[in-house]
Amino acid sequence: MKRTIKTLALAGLMVAAGVSGVVYTGMVNVAADDPHHALVHAFLTAARDRSIEIRARDIPVPPLDNAELIRAGAGNYDAMCVGCHLAPGMANTELSQALYPAPPNLSRQGVGGDPAAAFWVIKHGIKATGMAAWGKSMSDEHIWGMVAFLQQLPELDADDYRQLVASSDGHQHGGGESTSQGHEEEVAEEEGHGHGHAEGHAH
Repeated sequence: MKRTIKTLALAGLMVAAGVSGVVYTGMVNVAADDPHHALVHAFLTAARDRSIEIRARDIPVPPLDNAELIRAGAGNYDAMCVGCHLAPGMANTELSQALYPAPPNLSRQGVGGDPAAAFWVIKHGIKATGMAAWGKSMSDEHIWGMVAFLQQLPELDADDYRQLVASSDGHQHGGGESTSQGHEEEVAEEEGHGHGHAEGHAH
């Protein structure tokens, strides 16, 4: 028994030393333009998907076909999400091309058949992906509005999208923070300069 404990302790120390060596030497390349090895990518994808599935499975989904809820979600999506997740007829942006892992094109994917999971992701975000936890500033009602809109998004063309956004009240978390416009244009206006980014993110 003592020999087994010593063997396990030694093995643990060797693993710890190996991990420390990898960290100290900088062998792990954290650059966003250097993709994970296929096995690492598969592991991280499986871990992410299973984590979301477990945490979202007991979330009750409200009715998502309310027109006003969908319009509110359209305004928030246009203000907060298009820079990464795009819109119908919209070309890739600097962010959508530069982030790793690449953000999904939600104008094609929508909620992926799982509105509860979409709600959880929008509310809590995902570590080390660039996906923010919007629940820090946005009420559940407004998050569900975004989910309701995402369910409709793959069915919209560019004109449908623009009309729906124009009919919304713009960027709202509960207090109507701004008028309806893309997030990049808001930032450019507030700072008084565009640095060429607003044109690159036009939608």
